Amino acid sequence: MINYNQKVFRPISNTENGETSNETVFIYEQNGSILTSYYSGGKVISGHLIGLVDQQGNIDMRYHQINNNGELMTGKCFSVPEILPSGKIRLHETWEWTSGDYSKGKSIIEEQ
Repeated sequence: MINYNQKVFRPISNTENGETSNETVFIYEQNGSILTSYYSGGKVISGHLIGLVDQQGNIDMRYHQINNNGELMTGKCFSVPEILPSGKIRLHETWEWTSGDYSKGKSIIEEQ
């Protein structure tokens, strides 16, 4: 199992309907298979996620955030890890809003 504890991530790409950008910083904490993160930056004033990490390092998570329009947004995301030659982690994410327009998207975040 990949250990994400104390790792910091930033998005390197996101679809247009997403709210995270390279200004958003995610700080991951992991205890066993339970993953949490606080994040903010860019269009996100404050966000939190909670998820489960499987034996391959995949993450099934739910998130909620307040955007810069003062809206509470919620969603779900599935992340698949890629280990880069540097040893850092890149996460390939497929996500879906569970509020707002309920649209779907894809993003990639990378360990800093």
